[in-house]
Amino acid sequence: MKMENSSFGFYSKLTMDTFFIPAGGKYPIILLGIAIYLFGMSCNLTLLTLIILKKNLHKPMYFILFSLPLNDLIGITAMMPKVLSDIVTETNDVYYPLCVLQAFLLHMYGGAVLFILAAMSFDRYVAICMPLRYSSIMTLRMVTGIVTLVWGLDFVLILLLFSLQARLPRCTALIRNVFCDNPSLLKLTCVNTAVQNITGLFNTAVIQAISISIQVYSYVKILITCLATRTSEAKTKAVHTCVAQLVILVIFEVVGTFTILSHRFKDVSADLQKIMGMLIFLVPPLLNPLVYGLYTSEIRKTLLGVFKNRVI
Repeated sequence: MKMENSSFGFYSKLTMDTFFIPAGGKYPIILLGIAIYLFGMSCNLTLLTLIILKKNLHKPMYFILFSLPLNDLIGITAMMPKVLSDIVTETNDVYYPLCVLQAFLLHMYGGAVLFILAAMSFDRYVAICMPLRYSSIMTLRMVTGIVTLVWGLDFVLILLLFSLQARLPRCTALIRNVFCDNPSLLKLTCVNTAVQNITGLFNTAVIQAISISIQVYSYVKILITCLATRTSEAKTKAVHTCVAQLVILVIFEVVGTFTILSHRFKDVSADLQKIMGMLIFLVPPLLNPLVYGLYTSEIRKTLLGVFKNRVI
């Protein structure tokens, strides 16, 4: 036991798995990775800045939306710099606390996406189905409570997940992935991890159940309201406000499902599995701000107005 503690202590180094990079492919991959990271950062920071600075976006819908690009920044920053630095330096070591921190942030990101989309669908439900009562329901206090609940519930669930594996004894220092996550950390131990695995599945089920049920209820109610509305302009406006959120939900679920399935087939190469694992933290942060820029007319008009003023 003493040897185990000295070899696998809290501040011990872990060894990450690596990508197979063909000869001459290192620098093109690094440049592509930097371009992806900078693009994702700039798009999400632009959306955050617009919501902060433009008074026409100081509305409940955009206060809730603010959490989405903020969460995307967390996800892509927790993922890309470490992966790129490992490729640049050709090292694949990480200290255990930093590995846990990366895993915690990535899991927080995944849960927050679904909770934020649920909160946004509720806001659209109130706006479209109860327009006359919208201002009295979606008060500053209500919006603050929703945002606090989104982040608070996500934090508690992920903290519970990681607290169960924190004291498990470790008998290996190899992370079988290019980034740290809870399943990879559990594989460091040689003891039975059934409780931790069940808790992980339970957390995933709770997050999915809460998020999907709220969104299904909200969008069914919105659909019914739209069909009952005779004004075509009202229908068009309602559809456009919901399309962006539905597109983001579909993107996240498809990428997540594809990632999970890639680990269930033995014929899938290890490098492809690693890439699939990264996509869930890269695709949404790259597409979310673009989707909202295209489908949310107020954001699109505000952004175009900023560019026009700069040109003039």
